[in-house]
Amino acid sequence: MTDFDAVIVGAGVVGLACGGALAERGLDVLVLEREDRIGAGVSSRNSEVIHAGFYYATGSLKARLCVQGRRALYPFLEAHNVAFAKCGKLLVATNESEITALEKIARQAELNDIEGMRRLSGAEARALEPNLSAVAALEFSESGVMDAHGYMEALEGEIAARGGTIVLKSPFVGASPSAGVFAIRVGGQTPLTITTPRLVISAGLSAQSCARAIDRFPPQCIPARRLAKGNYFSLSGATAPFRRLIYPLPIPGALGTHYRRDLGGVARFGPDLEWVEREDYAVNPARAESFYAAVRQFWPGLPDGALQPDYAGIRPKIHGPGEPQPDFAIDDSTTHGVEGLVCLFGIESPGLTASLAIGEEVAKRLK
Repeated sequence: MTDFDAVIVGAGVVGLACGGALAERGLDVLVLEREDRIGAGVSSRNSEVIHAGFYYATGSLKARLCVQGRRALYPFLEAHNVAFAKCGKLLVATNESEITALEKIARQAELNDIEGMRRLSGAEARALEPNLSAVAALEFSESGVMDAHGYMEALEGEIAARGGTIVLKSPFVGASPSAGVFAIRVGGQTPLTITTPRLVISAGLSAQSCARAIDRFPPQCIPARRLAKGNYFSLSGATAPFRRLIYPLPIPGALGTHYRRDLGGVARFGPDLEWVEREDYAVNPARAESFYAAVRQFWPGLPDGALQPDYAGIRPKIHGPGEPQPDFAIDDSTTHGVEGLVCLFGIESPGLTASLAIGEEVAKRLK
């Protein structure tokens, strides 16, 4: 007899989705969160974009779970009265030299079974968005923006409605597996030890340190942690120039500095890609110079002085500068040899879009 059927470490969007999927299967679920609120880490500092799923290699976890997650996400948001806008996305080529790369992405989208894609000429793209500068574009009608915090609150409600528990200010200290049961040490004001046969590490930037705190977890199975900061700037003194999401072609390690109009009508640009050594969320105003250059590629009308530092997030990457961008790491006993344990590493974009599908994937692997 154990205290809980499953314990999830981390109450970000993916950890909550894992908790919801396990609770839906009738398991008694506990979610541990070290902060004083849900979604206080990576999940609170993303772009809130719902991705179509066309960037990722066919058959990869990112491709499969992004598409599955997106198809499940809109009905979930609607059923739980969470705000969203299926505004669509334009992926643009701003000069003739980018058209070949744009067409390569179009073919990838077809291979990934992405619905709602259209190839557009520059004139057709400008007819949709008159302020846009583009020689060609791909339109993805299934992309959108959402209220990520409202979504996490809905997931929290689902867990509670099925008898699960989320405990805040309760850091994961470590775990000892023995005879199919984990003895989990929980910190906080009243430290205690609890038991469970199923443990999920969904701790974002802390995933590696959590894995190291599990007895007999093979150190060679813990990927290196890399921190990739993404800065955002908002538009002031001007009306939001586009209704749709506007994305340039992706850059190595990121999707490029893009545009979105959030649910409140505020125009934001970002994130860029800044490799850092520590968690630092201050936005350096000097980075605006590179933002002006990037944004004016697709919006030449951006006024001088209109960009203001907004916020920053840190991507929990498992690759470094110049290295190939890997797939999600959803590691179960076939990888690390510890029965009943799933560790999630490198869950960056499209983790928000894919979250419901990631939860289902984790639940299936834990049987």
